This record gives sequence, structure tokens and C-alpha cells, in this order.
Amino acid sequence: MQASRFEYKYRFLIHAVIYLLAFQVPWNNSLNLTDETTWLILSNMLWRHRLLSFMTAADVILVVAIVFMALAAWLRTWGSAYVGASVVHSDSMHGDAMLADGPYRHTRNPLYLGTLLHTIGLAILMTPSGAIFAITLIWIFQIRLALAEEPFLTARFGQPYLNYKAAVPRFLPSLRALVPAAGQQPRWLQAIIGELYFLAAFVVVAGFGWNFNAQILRRGILISLGVWLIVLAFVHPKKSDPTTPQPAA
Repeated sequence: MQASRFEYKYRFLIHAVIYLLAFQVPWNNSLNLTDETTWLILSNMLWRHRLLSFMTAADVILVVAIVFMALAAWLRTWGSAYVGASVVHSDSMHGDAMLADGPYRHTRNPLYLGTLLHTIGLAILMTPSGAIFAITLIWIFQIRLALAEEPFLTARFGQPYLNYKAAVPRFLPSLRALVPAAGQQPRWLQAIIGELYFLAAFVVVAGFGWNFNAQILRRGILISLGVWLIVLAFVHPKKSDPTTPQPAA
């Protein structure tokens, strides 16, 4: 079930294709599915069942999405600060020394987990079929990527990695640190630049979501992605020592 070398190398492109299809939902017309957003449908559902007023339901769903996107941005930035942006965006696996700092003391895959949480937050702007498609495929892909890395890390580090693997869960984070800190210092500026899209997407939804205009939010997300790609094109983080037990992206 692990991802192939091709999938790992082009994982960013694969993520982009999944999101593009989820937003465009080219199958909707042929299957006669609704084009309304998950946000609107869930709000109507809560209102019709008299659980909440329509506006309160819309507010609650937005808050939940904002929380997911905030957690996603934090996890990815926190993890990237310890891994290094050059490793996060590399098309190959790295690992020259064991690292167990920051979020890696709580979960082995904070970056993959962050991507999944981000997808769940974005899903309210998709149609229901697009939301199910995105969340399901992104989740499966994160598992496949993680499974592809584990044999590499086991071969590279041997028993120390197996001990780390046994102590720290693959995805679901522990509230307390499960392994001692290794002493790696975070590089926050590099992490913020590397994860700018996730941070900007959170700001867009948290700042403009209260207008309840899904189209504006989609445009804001697209602009965030464009700005991030431009920044990455002009800012090339100095290659750091790849010292991570989980070279995820």
C-alpha cells in the first residue's frame, strides 16, 4: 500500500490534482449531483432539523473549518521548523541523523496530518461529492507516503528508529511528548516561508469567511497558492542537514 517512488517525487503535483478535481467536480453533471457547497448543505440540514438557526449553523461550521485550518497551519509550520524547508520540499527522502523534536515527539507525521486537517477545513467550500473525494484520497495518499518512508528510515537508522516508531504514533498525536528532545533548534523564518500557503489559507478563511461567500474564499485560496509559489520561486532556503526521522511533506 506504500507510495511508489514516482508518487513520492511528484507528491505536490498529485495533491494539486486532487484539490483541482475536488473543486471542479467534473462528474457532478453526469451523476446529477448538487453544485451547492458542503457549507450550505450542512447549514440547511442543521436548520431543518431545528438544531440551530441557519446563520448560527453557518457560523458553527465556519468556526470548525477555521479550527482545522489553524491546526493544519500550526502543525506544518512547527514540523517544518525542525525538518527544514529544503527537506520538506525535496523530491527524495532524506535522513542523516535521528531527530525527535517539536511535533515529532508527539506524532511521527505532523506534516501529513496537517495536510489532512487542511483538507477537512477546505472541504466546506467544496460540493459534498468533492469534499468526500478530497478527504478520502488525501487521507489514503498520506498513509501511502508515510508507509513509503518507514522502510527507508528503518534501513537508515535501524533499532533507534524502530524504538522511536514503537513509542510515537504514526498520525494521531499524543498530548504529551513521548520521547526525549534531541536538541534540534527550530528555524521559524524558513518554516514560515515554506508553509506560507497553509498560513495564508487560514488567514483567508478566518478573515473573510464571515461574508459567507464561498466564491470569494476560493479565490483567496487560489491567490494564496499563487503567492506561495512565487515566493518559493524567488526564495531558495539554504539546504540544511536533513536530520529528520520523518521526511514528510
